[in-house]
Amino acid sequence: MTSIIEIGNILVSSAIFTEQFICDYAKCKGECCISGDSGAPLEEEECRILERELDEIKSYMTTKGLESIEIQGPFVIDSDGDLVTPLNSGAECSYSFFEGDNFCMCAIERANRDGRTSLRKPLSCWLYPIRVSKLSNGMIALNMHQWHICLDAFAKGKREGVPVFRFLREPLTFAFGEEFYNSLEEAYEQLFSDKR
Repeated sequence: MTSIIEIGNILVSSAIFTEQFICDYAKCKGECCISGDSGAPLEEEECRILERELDEIKSYMTTKGLESIEIQGPFVIDSDGDLVTPLNSGAECSYSFFEGDNFCMCAIERANRDGRTSLRKPLSCWLYPIRVSKLSNGMIALNMHQWHICLDAFAKGKREGVPVFRFLREPLTFAFGEEFYNSLEEAYEQLFSDKR
């Protein structure tokens, strides 16, 4: 049964501690950048960076992606009213490109690795399978999202015994700070260590 752990102004689903996850890219080939009916959720600051640094990212994008951006802009508002990356004809993310044996890659992430943009990649992608919600009372909720295309990732995490929050140490620390991440470790040891 899922419960909620409160750390400062952040509500954390217990599933983030009890579920195991390691992205199994060799099996999924980046399917999360292709499937779904909406683009990757974006923060307002990420949208500003995309507007400002788009020219640095464009050289990594496909012709199709560039055409989509030309028509839709570097971000769009989806049917739920959320800021998201645009899609190519309702399919893959406009910032995606393919390499090798049809492996889907991210133009934003590749541009960042080459020092061309300050945006690592959308935080929503980096934090997956954690989804972040901003509540009306000012608090933040971290919940687990389980998508059938990530079944191999959950299986790999279980085989290797890696809780979701530990797999996502870097983006969690980037987004919420080292003190918050350390609090996750403390909560795990206090509440879940006997269930490993």
